[in-house]
Amino acid sequence: MDRIEELLRRYPALAPAAGDIRRAGEALCRCVLAGGKVLTCGNGGSAADAEHVVGELMKEFLRRRPIGEEARQRLTAADPSPADLVAGLQGAIPAICLNSQTSLLTALCNDGDPAMMFAQQVYGYGRAGDVLLAFSTSGNSANVANALRVARAVGCTGILIAGGTGGRCAGLAEVAVLLPETETYKVQELTLPLYHCLCAMAEDAVFG
Repeated sequence: MDRIEELLRRYPALAPAAGDIRRAGEALCRCVLAGGKVLTCGNGGSAADAEHVVGELMKEFLRRRPIGEEARQRLTAADPSPADLVAGLQGAIPAICLNSQTSLLTALCNDGDPAMMFAQQVYGYGRAGDVLLAFSTSGNSANVANALRVARAVGCTGILIAGGTGGRCAGLAEVAVLLPETETYKVQELTLPLYHCLCAMAEDAVFG
């Protein structure tokens, strides 16, 4: 049973979004296999989800992630006794949560337009082949919409996870996974198992 089949077995309410979930997973796997990074963003509870994703990608999630031989050789060349580093480091999938950059966010909001708080970071961090994983329970968050607009311009693949119709953001994302709920907490209840599935797919692709 693959990751998406397992997800749908446990959360059958997600079945209507199955095709887009698979498209999102495939886009994420393409990105990380090509050496790209994942940018995440959201507001409120969605900000917590965006941070959670980074926690699963940057360290071991469901699989052991011993560092590769090339990294071992670099550590040995730089440090005559790297055993503790070799044992302690884990393989990572590069990921940055845009709503976690406190000083930058407050500067952007204080000095400019708060609706550009994520867009500016996508412009600065984003490169062709990266993924922007954007969360918005309504799909109408202006700062998330602007981030998706910039992502498209710089060549990042925009993946939206939202409830209902996906609001204004749905048409701005390359892949919009629309959850069959509109009430905020119910959207959030389906969001967590969905991104756990996506993180597991990425981890399988890189470390499987």
